[in-house]
Amino acid sequence: MNQFKNAMLQEAGTYQTVGMVVVLAGMIVVVGSALGFEHLGGYAPCALCLEQRNPYYWGIPLLAIGVLSSIGGGRWPGYVIRGLLLIGFFCMLATAALGVYHSGVEWGYFDAPLSCGAGLSATSSDAGNLLESLATAKPPSCADAAGRFLGLSFAGWNVFAAAALALIALRSALGKGSRAG
Repeated sequence: MNQFKNAMLQEAGTYQTVGMVVVLAGMIVVVGSALGFEHLGGYAPCALCLEQRNPYYWGIPLLAIGVLSSIGGGRWPGYVIRGLLLIGFFCMLATAALGVYHSGVEWGYFDAPLSCGAGLSATSSDAGNLLESLATAKPPSCADAAGRFLGLSFAGWNVFAAAALALIALRSALGKGSRAG
């Protein structure tokens, strides 16, 4: 515990800034890819897919503020920068845990939550019936993977991406700070 406290009280430096930029960029790429598959690829997300995005939505603005602070003239204290990296770590840990659960639901190891739909019903393209059809539309089932690439669903790939970003965030938060120049 004492080593953790000492690490958190060290001044943040280039190592933390680079780590924060890498984690932020990775988070943007992952959630941007999910949104791209949804809006451009036509993959409708289930309730668990949407839940897995929330930690990204929480972490991206916080890490962006941290990056701006660390590269700007008014640097924040090291414990704030390191704390933001730990928040990024916990966000990625949360989405990885949700991804493991979602993958388990897809493979039949866990029961799907009640919020998961039983299948997607088509919505109307008629403007007069649009609100009515949206009210009766069901999201896709969490138990059915929208697709698999190299044997993994989107939830499975999210586990790997989030775990890698979590490790980078943790290593950056607890690493030695060094100032360039």
